[in-house]
Amino acid sequence: MDRDRIVALDKQRVWHPYTPMDRYRAEVDPIVVARAEGPYLWDVDGSRLIDANSSWWVASLGHNHPRLVQALKDQADRNCHSALAGMTHQPASELAERLCAVAPDGLEHVFYSDDGSTAVEVALKVTLQYWAQAGQTKRKHFVALQEAFHGETLGVTAIGGVDVFRAPFKGAVLENFFVPTPTQAGGLEPAVDALRSVLDAHGDELSAVVVEPVVQGASGMQMYDPAYLREVRELCDRHDVFLVFDEVFTGYGRTGPMWAADHAGVLPDILCTAKGFSGGMLPMAATLVTPRLFEGFLGDADRAFYYGHSFCGNPLGSAIAVEVLKVYEEEHILDRAKPKAERIGEAFRALEALPAVARTRNRGMIGALDLAGDDGYLAQAGWRIYDEARRRGAYLRPMGNVVYVAPPLNIDDDVLVELLGIVADSIEAVS
Repeated sequence: MDRDRIVALDKQRVWHPYTPMDRYRAEVDPIVVARAEGPYLWDVDGSRLIDANSSWWVASLGHNHPRLVQALKDQADRNCHSALAGMTHQPASELAERLCAVAPDGLEHVFYSDDGSTAVEVALKVTLQYWAQAGQTKRKHFVALQEAFHGETLGVTAIGGVDVFRAPFKGAVLENFFVPTPTQAGGLEPAVDALRSVLDAHGDELSAVVVEPVVQGASGMQMYDPAYLREVRELCDRHDVFLVFDEVFTGYGRTGPMWAADHAGVLPDILCTAKGFSGGMLPMAATLVTPRLFEGFLGDADRAFYYGHSFCGNPLGSAIAVEVLKVYEEEHILDRAKPKAERIGEAFRALEALPAVARTRNRGMIGALDLAGDDGYLAQAGWRIYDEARRRGAYLRPMGNVVYVAPPLNIDDDVLVELLGIVADSIEAVS
């Protein structure tokens, strides 16, 4: 491959996500990925990098897991795509059964979509239509957490609390209510009080409360007490407001158990999953709901949920997602990840001794730290660490002054040790 030609075409034609394009064109020497396997990415120049964030948190089993690749090949020989319009196929039906079996008990129906944004968009539309059909037409608003991120479609932008993502669309999206997490409020009690105040004042106007359980990813890996989820559930029950868990990032063992909801033993009314759901192989997502919600759409034809995507329940993605669940069970992914998670925690706690590090935190297969100095998503401190880590053989993608790792759950122990060493060495070298 001609690296120079690839980069030239890229900079001429490709509009990259989350990227100031003038700076990218003028200054960035991009990684040009030729292949990926396990925890590694290979540039066309031959250099190898440890993928420290699982390529935006999707490759939970590493890249090109052989069982997932084989499942893709096998399904491609039979049926690459057929719509779920008046027909079905084995991968979609089998996946729904397996997914409900591993989901929190009480989630019994599955709606497929394309990615995390659309999975949450489904949740918003389902709750809005449910209340409208129940005659409660005032219920048109949502409660979300400060610094929340739920995706990029216009509906979910309305419940995003990261200002740099939401501000350009002010006035074009629904106005909703935002409340602090225990970390942001200074403790569990004030956070619960803030939510209680909103529900007491506006409960009859609310469609749902939407949260990223335990860890808010795009806000900088902010982590909060799982006990908060139990309080949220109780308040939602008291006011008959639906509770939505966005487990797009936190699901599939990223925080330790299969679902972040398991930390609190809480059943949401809706659970959204994507990213690790298909092992990072294909765009695929699902929204799981309770019987109450599903049954609210039964009856006359005008009560149906008239929403969907051309690739809803795509056979290729469904077959891979089935195989992902088999791999989790048969290769004991969650149990084998526990000592790896402990190693991440130990390594990040040790980094607090460095003058450049303001604070650290960890949960499951996530380790994160704040660099001292300017904060916010657009801060540049983390990118100096990125450059140094790249030279040393790891791909980190900071969020402002937040440096984090979220490697594959099955990363080899020696590779994890190497990655954690690169993080520490890079911070020391830059500071």
